[in-house]
Amino acid sequence: MGDGLQPDPHTVPDRPILRLRGVGRRFGGVQAVRDVDLDVAHGERRAILGPNGAGKTTLFNLVAGDFLPSAGTIEVMGRDVTHLPARVRPKLGLARTYQKTRLFPGLSVEDNIFLAIVGREGGRLRILPHRQSRVLRARARAAAERVLLGDKTDTFVRDLSHGEQRQLEVGMASAVEPKLMLLDEPASGLSLGERERLTELLLGLPEDVTLILIEHDMDVALTVADHVTMMHDGRKVVEGTPAEIRGNQMVRDIYLGRRSHGNEGVSESETE
Repeated sequence: MGDGLQPDPHTVPDRPILRLRGVGRRFGGVQAVRDVDLDVAHGERRAILGPNGAGKTTLFNLVAGDFLPSAGTIEVMGRDVTHLPARVRPKLGLARTYQKTRLFPGLSVEDNIFLAIVGREGGRLRILPHRQSRVLRARARAAAERVLLGDKTDTFVRDLSHGEQRQLEVGMASAVEPKLMLLDEPASGLSLGERERLTELLLGLPEDVTLILIEHDMDVALTVADHVTMMHDGRKVVEGTPAEIRGNQMVRDIYLGRRSHGNEGVSESETE
């Protein structure tokens, strides 16, 4: 596997960019994720749905390396990353956002994106040569334009609306030029107009960027995604196209609370 920091040079386009086999994670007596197999193709838009406690965010944390799995294997870009720490996985082209915003409120939009790029390019903050800094600043402004914040590059993050902060998070993730983006509930807390803007933004992402999103807003998820995975009680229970998911009785039962909840009383935030 070498140093684990570069994609497998022998990776072919029809090989999944993300492959999970038998992945599980236990927290004490709680099995948060159970025996999950998952293949995500290059350029795919995948939504992961499920009620609170289904294991969605825990699964994201396993892929990103915030947690290591109790069982199973994880491959990104053809590399086995099962035991690699989170800090090295971005080198393979992985970027993510979180349920709760992780921004610097006292810095500007441009500064937040710039720091994301510097972290990806160099791995640590440092004084950059003027020319390199100028190039990265230009990339930061271009990323702000892409997420419809081009007129707010000098605005402090604390002065942005919640929806604009979510847009900024997407901009920071996309600015590092990822191959695989993981977005954790990007539409959480947004108004109808903000959700529509976010949907437009996600649909406009480059086709060669693979997108996986956790989302409770079914309209956003099923509009953006071309393939959907449904989780319940830590397991993958249904997969299909958005049309198939809309018409699936098991999905309806789960969201209406008619099925058992083995992790009842344990939220995903508690297992993070």
